Amino acid sequence: MKNIKVLGTGCANCKTTLKLIEEAAKAKGVEVALEKVEDIQKIMSYGVMSTPGVVIDGKVVHAGGVPSRDTVDGWLSGGGV
Repeated sequence: MKNIKVLGTGCANCKTTLKLIEEAAKAKGVEVALEKVEDIQKIMSYGVMSTPGVVIDGKVVHAGGVPSRDTVDGWLSGGGV
């Protein structure tokens, strides 16, 4: 199971990113532990200055803007992480 955190203070792009990851995981049948991190101190602890940020298994894989569906699919397949 992949542990995925979406970092963001609740902006529309952060919500879109969270939903995109949920939908992609369900479509691929991949089990994920998805967490929304809104605390600015926790977000900054990952070194992310532009949100949304995505952290998979403790590693920042994306920051700033909504990732593409292809990018998310790649993360869930084990690539790009």
